[in-house]
Amino acid sequence: QVQVVESGGGLVQPGGSLRLSCEVSGFPSNSAFGWDYHTVGWFRQAPGKGREGISYIMGRNAETYYVDSVKGRFTISGDKPKNTVYLQMDNLMPEDTAVYYCAAAEGNIATMTPTWYNYWGQGTQVTVSS
Repeated sequence: QVQVVESGGGLVQPGGSLRLSCEVSGFPSNSAFGWDYHTVGWFRQAPGKGREGISYIMGRNAETYYVDSVKGRFTISGDKPKNTVYLQMDNLMPEDTAVYYCAAAEGNIATMTPTWYNYWGQGTQVTVSS
C-alpha cells in the first residue's frame, strides 16, 4: 500500500526559505512499476481557495514542471534511494501561505490535475509572515 508523508512546513519571514520533504513508501521494488512508473507532485491550498498544482517530477526521467507563480523560486528534486521528493522553496512571499500537499500518480503523466493523482499526504502548513 502506497503511503505519502509530508514534512518541513513552518513559519518563515518573507524572503526566507523552507524545504518540504515527501516520503513515498509502498511502491513495488520492481523498477518497472516502482518509482520509474510514478509521478510525484506538490499542490497547495490557501484559505478560501481551491487546490493548486505547483510542481511535479516524473520518476522515469526526472522531467519537472512548475506553475508560473513559483518558477525561479521553487525547485523540486527526487532521491530514489530515500523514496523522497523535496520541494526547495526560496524567496517565499506571503501569497505562498497555504497547506502544501504531496501526491503520487501512477504513470509518468504531464499533468497537475488533482484527480490524476492516486495517493495523497495529509498536508503540511507553510506560513509566510513578518
